[in-house]
Amino acid sequence: MQADERLSGQVIQTLEAEIRDAGGNEIFALGFCDDQGLVTGVKVLARGTADSVLAIGGGIADAPEGEVPDVLIHNHPSGFLSPSDNDMVIASRAAENGTGSFIVDNEVRRVYVVAEPARRRTRKLLDAGRICRNLEEGGAIARRLPAYEPRPSQLDLMRLIIRGFNEDALVAAEAGTGVGKSFAYLLPAMTYALLNEERIVISTATINLQQQLYGKDIPLVASTLHKGIKAVLIKGRGNYLCRRRMVDACREPVLDEEENDTLRSIVAWSETTKTGDRQDLPFLPPENLWLRVCSEADLCMGMRCPERERCFVLALRRECADARILVVNHHLLFADLAARYEGAGYDNTVVLPPYTRIIIDEAHTLEGAATSFFSKTFSRMGFFRQMGRLYRRRHTRTAGLLLRLGPLVAGDAGGDALIDEAAEGIGKIRNIVDALEAAALELCEGEGTFRFIPSREGAITAVMIPRFLELRQRISSLVGILRAMLENIHSDFEDDPAVWELKAILRRIEAVGTISGSFIEYQERPGEVLWIEGYYGDGKGGSATGANVRARFFVSPLDVAPSLRDALFEPNKTVICVSATLTVADSRNPEGSFAYWKERNGAGLTERELLSGCFPSPFPYAKSVLLAVPRDAPLPEEGSYRTFVDGAVASLAEIAGGSALILFTSYDALRSAYAAASPLLEKQGIRCLKQGDDDRSRLLQAFLDDESSVLFATDSFWEGVDAPGNTLRLVILCRLPFRAPNDPVFEARREVLEKRGGNAFMDLSLPEAVIKFKQGFGRLMRRSGDHGIVAVLDGRILRKRYGEYFLRSLPKTRTSFAEFDRILRDAEGFLFS
Repeated sequence: MQADERLSGQVIQTLEAEIRDAGGNEIFALGFCDDQGLVTGVKVLARGTADSVLAIGGGIADAPEGEVPDVLIHNHPSGFLSPSDNDMVIASRAAENGTGSFIVDNEVRRVYVVAEPARRRTRKLLDAGRICRNLEEGGAIARRLPAYEPRPSQLDLMRLIIRGFNEDALVAAEAGTGVGKSFAYLLPAMTYALLNEERIVISTATINLQQQLYGKDIPLVASTLHKGIKAVLIKGRGNYLCRRRMVDACREPVLDEEENDTLRSIVAWSETTKTGDRQDLPFLPPENLWLRVCSEADLCMGMRCPERERCFVLALRRECADARILVVNHHLLFADLAARYEGAGYDNTVVLPPYTRIIIDEAHTLEGAATSFFSKTFSRMGFFRQMGRLYRRRHTRTAGLLLRLGPLVAGDAGGDALIDEAAEGIGKIRNIVDALEAAALELCEGEGTFRFIPSREGAITAVMIPRFLELRQRISSLVGILRAMLENIHSDFEDDPAVWELKAILRRIEAVGTISGSFIEYQERPGEVLWIEGYYGDGKGGSATGANVRARFFVSPLDVAPSLRDALFEPNKTVICVSATLTVADSRNPEGSFAYWKERNGAGLTERELLSGCFPSPFPYAKSVLLAVPRDAPLPEEGSYRTFVDGAVASLAEIAGGSALILFTSYDALRSAYAAASPLLEKQGIRCLKQGDDDRSRLLQAFLDDESSVLFATDSFWEGVDAPGNTLRLVILCRLPFRAPNDPVFEARREVLEKRGGNAFMDLSLPEAVIKFKQGFGRLMRRSGDHGIVAVLDGRILRKRYGEYFLRSLPKTRTSFAEFDRILRDAEGFLFS
């Protein structure tokens, strides 16, 4: 090929001169192409001999900053342009990054194209004016919304997000309730994805928001773009059925007829479902059964799976491959980010297909979600579930993987003897785990948690360390037996599904041994918090006392900010974080400061610029919301506080005629108020619902369906509850939502702050409580026409100096700060006048 077909005249002259100056020896250069693929710029990096030249770093890693080459160029002084073996290796490595490879003669008249460079795309920036017109009156989206209202704050938010895309920037935005943040980020994101053929990930904390985005908001925005854009909703693997595991479960001996009937129903459903998503099941399978048939990454056989062609997860991955918008949850996002940061790379599919731009909605949950993801944990119930997968007995019948593996072991290895030995080992592990849990619950008695710290060394050394040591030793023995089984599996059966399942369970058992080791060495792990939590085994919450209490063991990261900086904020071009609650207002920053959120989540550790802004709610709080705080409310530490709250809850809910969400910070307080108020309210025909009596989603639906009902709830209901209209006219915040002082992770983080000379209350406890308080307040007004009362029954908000931080954080409302009897009259007048 003639050189002038691929190189500009100026590049030809430059290369010819460089080769001449090198005495006709080899040179190595980087080439830069224009939009048409012609090399119009060149930079020489090395000069060599007549036979070789250094291809420095493949020419890519060591390219000057900002000068990523499109093509590598070197000459063959011999005039023979065919590539050598070394040329092919270098060209192959370069091609992985889209970089081409050319060989020229010394006169630069001819060129041999070893590998074509990937065509450079011209990046197209977003036109803020054009995009914003969609949400202005008469715009494409505005015309499609039945109750459209112009929202200047929504347009301002969208302009900030557009800057985030155009400037490859980090963005933090607080958008008050009703701003319409979903449309404000979907329009720019979907437009950018189409213009630049890029993939964008949208991550949320709740399933409800995921489903709203995927089922409602994204289709509406897509309908205005006049060009198809593919979006896919992705859940964690555990939500999807694994056909191979289902078939394996059907092969196992039946120990429970009722469970077997449910399994047959799942099999029938598997032939009709298109997605394999558990949510699509017409019934709710027992958790233990679903865990036996769901998809799990470490149990996947990949190419060896006999059900590969019908795999639901693989089908979902194919759907994702050409999707421009991926809707995920924070846990799934962290799984992908962590794997990439730890070495999986940024150009390949890992958990998700590759991407460089992320939108994180509900970003106030980022630190908590990251702490949860990076924590290592085990419980008696979860560990026994793994043991049961290996071997379980009911009366005279037995089942489990060991029974399936026995016949696969080579005859002279004694498969039956290994099974008996393993079964005995499992029994010993069960006994020590029972003893470990009993000892742990004794330490948790009264507090519900127990943290491993040097000041408690006596109890830890006497009670817990010996049991952890024994558990680790028993696990090591069982692992040895199971590995002996694996090593003696006949070669014909190495790809048997039971073998793969055993390998995965082995890794999980070993992980419990590793966690046990962490507890044993707790004093040598300053970057982690090791703690135990007592919880009700039925999952309904409560304090860590009673017959049905279980223990969970946690190893949690002390600080997730560096991990978020390194895995999230540094490697991605655009990261947009939005929420209704990211700032804390004070006298210096009456409109709110992002300082607390930035520090806790790693955005403040990066040197990259962070664009930020607060966008107030357009809702008429000043006329539609009454903030009521009784001046005679006792402080929480006073003995009369519980009695006051129990009575106030009943009186306020009765005056409102129900339609109330009553939020607590502890289950004990919830149960006390429910016991005192529900008999009185039920007599008035007001239905009382209590968290823990049913599944969260069903409980919330029951509340939404009954306009006069009252819902008593705690932690998780402070956010994510959307009850517009007369369904919710009264929100009662019984106590300022400070984290319990005995929360082990929070306690450890407070200690670190204080050691650094900070004020743990002002820098950590107070900002976190204010953000959660704002979430609770935000449950009331969900539409512009809503009308109601937020009552705060904690006297500290008026009597403590820090109370102003909570009050400053709220929009302007009508207020009633008076004795409780007066508040009852004001509430009745406000609601019904």
